[in-house]
Amino acid sequence: MSHKYLFWALLLAICGYAFWRGRNEERVAAGACLLATIVTVWIIPPARLRYSAMDSSQLAIDAAMLVTFVAIALRSERFWPLWVAGLQLTTSMSHLMKAIDSDLVPRVYAAAAVFWSYPILFIILVGTWRGARREPNRRLRTVAS
Repeated sequence: MSHKYLFWALLLAICGYAFWRGRNEERVAAGACLLATIVTVWIIPPARLRYSAMDSSQLAIDAAMLVTFVAIALRSERFWPLWVAGLQLTTSMSHLMKAIDSDLVPRVYAAAAVFWSYPILFIILVGTWRGARREPNRRLRTVAS
């Protein structure tokens, strides 16, 4: 199975789970991931040009994702958004590294720009799962009070 199809399968499954069982934070994060992936597919340059120079459109998408994740982290009472924002910062810094060193090997730039997408999705999955486990306990306490 190509990594592209694996990523799409994980993205759709995790986003679907977040929309189904998640709270507002998880839904916004999952929606942002889904939207960013769709926009990236539409604007991605041809394979021969991809990652040979800093991709400003991909930088803009990653910066928007960083702002979204930081906003979620600042409003959240949960810890997982901090991890997601930190990993997105790492992804965004890959563009800065390519801008600083234009001789950076395209394969290294690609790996740095794409790798953290998988851990971000898994953190959203775990955050959704843990939030869904906590939610019934919270409802029981309010009913009993």
